[in-house]
Amino acid sequence: MSYNLRPGVTAISQQVYGLHMTIFYICCAIGVVVFGAMFWAIIHHRKSKGAKPASFHESTKVEIVWTVIPFLILIGMAIPATKTLLAMEDPSNADLTVQVTGSQWKWHYKYFDYELEYYSLLASDQDEITGKRAKRENYLLEVDRPLVLPVGKKVRFLMTSEDVIHSWWVPDFAVKKDANPGFINEAWTIIDEPGIYRGQCAELCGKDHGFMPVVVIAKEQDEFDQWMAEQQQAYQQAKQEEQALLAMTMDEAELMSVGKQVYDKHCAACHQANGEGLPGVFPALKDSPIALGDVDAHIDIIVNGKAGTAMQAFGKQLTLKEIAAVTTYERNAWGNDTGDLVQAKDVAALKGQE
Repeated sequence: MSYNLRPGVTAISQQVYGLHMTIFYICCAIGVVVFGAMFWAIIHHRKSKGAKPASFHESTKVEIVWTVIPFLILIGMAIPATKTLLAMEDPSNADLTVQVTGSQWKWHYKYFDYELEYYSLLASDQDEITGKRAKRENYLLEVDRPLVLPVGKKVRFLMTSEDVIHSWWVPDFAVKKDANPGFINEAWTIIDEPGIYRGQCAELCGKDHGFMPVVVIAKEQDEFDQWMAEQQQAYQQAKQEEQALLAMTMDEAELMSVGKQVYDKHCAACHQANGEGLPGVFPALKDSPIALGDVDAHIDIIVNGKAGTAMQAFGKQLTLKEIAAVTTYERNAWGNDTGDLVQAKDVAALKGQE
């Protein structure tokens, strides 16, 4: 385990590391001089050796010396620190722009130069979290869809949030920037080496703050172009499949199976796997007015969320099929047994009315 700052894989991160080590050695030297002088005085001017205390109270020369020397040291530290900070805050002339949006508790990535956006969620197994199985090497640092970036290109990040303050942090890039609701913060990086780089949300953002990892995969430009082409093709294919779903009717077994998967991934953290929620914090869905009441109202709260609460809008996060399935699951799991089967066309109809 390393206890020091990481050198990282970008020019800025290495510059930050060099600045950190320079100031660390300056502080060590100051410590050696100060404590050395203190212990020398203690040893050589102790009472047992007959030392007599000096009778003077002020010395203009000493006052000047211990004011000027620290001032010069601070100036010497401030000059390289200022250069590094100015470089870190210059996102101009970027080759690629990515919007990073935090929400409880996931990241959303949108490529401004391509027709592609998606959510990135924790991928560590729930059994690992609850201690039912051994934790893997990258426990709590795994996601279902990492952010993919090209190496050697300047990437500008636009940071914002949908709810509370988050902080997007990747140590190997020396990038740590707050994502504030209603504001846009900027950061940038140029990754020098292909690889997988991991980070976390570094701002206490609520109950599952510790389950909000960041994973970035850096690829060579040709590999990145190939990946992007595949993603955009899959994106278009998914849109076509969504349209085909409107003419299809899924049976109960498929809806419940898909719905449980969606619920466990997106909803169980708040409403719990048993649907009983957390009293006083997150409402129960078992025997709840929402799950047993009007179907359209149930779909609406999943699609649009509920203002003033932690219930997010999942309309952009989930497909029509997933929304239909999770609604069906919530209305028929844990003894709710309404018998309602929600189809993709029902969700599309409600969204079309908005």
